[in-house]
Amino acid sequence: MVKNTSEKKVEFCPKCGSTEIFWASGLPQLWSIWECKECGYRGALIVEDSKLVTKIRQDFLRRKNEERSKRNP
Repeated sequence: MVKNTSEKKVEFCPKCGSTEIFWASGLPQLWSIWECKECGYRGALIVEDSKLVTKIRQDFLRRKNEERSKRNP
């Protein structure tokens, strides 16, 4: 089986699973740092595995809902 090399890879945030991740701008030292608009993650690691990101996203949303319910009983 040959992979189609023209497929665009999708980058996901490793903390929340969002696709709203982009290269952090600013200092030249940050050229390899990613930033997530949804959760504020900043780091060099990103995820490109959509199966793994499904689990990450579910866990993130579950934790977010739990935190909300603790603040607003």
